[in-house]
Amino acid sequence: MTTIDPTYYLANQTKSREASSSLGKDQFLKILMTQLQNQDPLNPMEDKEFISQMATFSSLEQMMSMSKSIDSLVQNQTVSPVIQYSHLIGKEVEHYRIDEESGEIAEPKEIVTGQVKAISQQEGYAVIELENDVKIYTDEVLRIKEESQAE
Repeated sequence: MTTIDPTYYLANQTKSREASSSLGKDQFLKILMTQLQNQDPLNPMEDKEFISQMATFSSLEQMMSMSKSIDSLVQNQTVSPVIQYSHLIGKEVEHYRIDEESGEIAEPKEIVTGQVKAISQQEGYAVIELENDVKIYTDEVLRIKEESQAE
């Protein structure tokens, strides 16, 4: 007698499925339709139950739509720091003088002015690049003013 290796015919039938704790609208609708198809014809579902289940379905659909809208809103609100601070290019900013060796504010504190030539991003933060090759973070800016006009 010849035996057939079960991996030939079972491989195509085994589908991996991930368990989900949430009930989607498709699953909810399938359950509702199955319940309607298999109800006892002599004792059908009462109108109140059916209306309640349809209201639950409608509520589920609205929540899913709202969730998608909120996700879209969050994605639209996440703006790159470079784009967020690009309006500073060409403007003059005042900041405390930075000690080149330590990268900290130099003592005694001295306010210097520099024109913004570029904005870059470093570790998720916007970095302002000034014309004198000084780089400062946006939270180091003390004052922003229009580019000074030569008279």
